[in-house]
Amino acid sequence: MKVIEIHELTKKFGDFTAVDRISFTVEKGEIFGFLGANGAGKTTAMRMLCGLIHPSSGNGKVAGFDIRKESEMIKKNIGYMSQKFALYDDLKVWENLRLYGGIYGMKEKEINKNIDSLLEKLGFEKEKHTMVSELPLGWKQKLAFSAAIFHQPRIVFLDEPTGGVDPIARRQFWEMIYEASDSGITVFVTTHYMDEAEYCDRVSIMVDGRIEALDTPKHLKLQYEAENMDEVFKQLARKAK
Repeated sequence: MKVIEIHELTKKFGDFTAVDRISFTVEKGEIFGFLGANGAGKTTAMRMLCGLIHPSSGNGKVAGFDIRKESEMIKKNIGYMSQKFALYDDLKVWENLRLYGGIYGMKEKEINKNIDSLLEKLGFEKEKHTMVSELPLGWKQKLAFSAAIFHQPRIVFLDEPTGGVDPIARRQFWEMIYEASDSGITVFVTTHYMDEAEYCDRVSIMVDGRIEALDTPKHLKLQYEAENMDEVFKQLARKAK
């Protein structure tokens, strides 16, 4: 079942084409890596998929909703986590979860029940009343991801979610991604860590606003005669103008 269907999606800012006629689909429960160097267009593309900006041309559906006409419905059916801003440092752990639950329209009783079960699952029971600013970075990332999928969205968008996190915490974070995928949540993730690209079911690589490669990590390595995804990425990035 396809939860993202994009055809010839384009975004122009004046004379500059940030995203140039990209087309792809993503299946339910898939972990889809969306890679590209800075300026390649991936953030602009993600913002269109999340219903935050309108495309200049092209069309598509996210979670079954038209990206041109139903952006508000898209926002209700997705989760989003970024590296730079995902939690409120001046709120307690449980207050952040309550806030996100409210934003996504969950009922108070459901929110309270889910908070307690989630904190138990994370082993955060003793941190329920801790200010988020006092948590270690790795813990913050786990909490931010949990907040992004607190309302059980059909798709969660992760924009470089593990930046600055140590390798052990990154691995633990990816275990949470696998668990979300197993539960049927589609994971759409951008990352600068090429070892993380190996964890994805499929990977697309953008260069100058276009998708230059899209396949499983295994097939991409075979196609580009590379030992790892870092070599694949470097070969494609050299094409950038």
